[in-house]
Amino acid sequence: MKEKIKEVIVVEGRYDKNALSQVVDATIVETGGFSVFNDREKVDFLRQLAQKRGLILLTDSDGAGFVIRNYLKGAIPPDQIKQAYIPDVLGKERRKRKAGKEGKIGVEGMTPAVLLDSLRRAGATFEGKESVTPITHITKADLLDKGLIGPDSVEKRQALLKKLHLPAHLTPNAMLEALNLLLSQEEFDAL
Repeated sequence: MKEKIKEVIVVEGRYDKNALSQVVDATIVETGGFSVFNDREKVDFLRQLAQKRGLILLTDSDGAGFVIRNYLKGAIPPDQIKQAYIPDVLGKERRKRKAGKEGKIGVEGMTPAVLLDSLRRAGATFEGKESVTPITHITKADLLDKGLIGPDSVEKRQALLKKLHLPAHLTPNAMLEALNLLLSQEEFDAL
C-alpha cells in the first residue's frame, strides 16, 4: 500500500512523475523541465498549491535539476517549500540509450526505497504519521568550524555530501539547509 503525502510534489517530467506515483499517493506536478521558466500560469499554479498544501521539490541531482530547483525557490515563499534530494548515482535510466550530460541517474531511475527516504528526509507529511523534520540549528559558523566553508573547503564539503548521499551540486547554503533537515546538532558535531 502506497503512503499518502499531504504536500504537492514537484518533479521535472512525466517519467519522474510516473516513477514517483508508483511509490506514494500524492499530488505530483511536472515542471515540464526548463519550459517552466516561460510558463507564468504554471508558476502561479505552483504558488497557489504551495500556499494551500506546501510543496516538496524533487528534481534530478544534475545541474539542470538545480537550475529548475533554484528558479522555483526564488518564485515561491521559502516557508512553503521543502527540499527533497536524491543522491548522485552514476549511470543511465533504462529507457535511455545513453547517460545524460553529467552521467547521473535522475528521479525516474531511483529505487522506491531511495525516493521514500528522500521524501522522509525532506520532512514530508505522511498521512497518519507525525512529520519527522528535526528542529536543529546548525549554522554557517558550525560549517566554518568544520572547514566546510571558507578557504580550501571544497574537498571537505564534497566528501561530506558524498557521505550523506546528497548531490554534489549543493551550494553551501543549500547544504546547510539539508544538514538542518537531516542531522541533529549532536549528529553534526560527531561528523
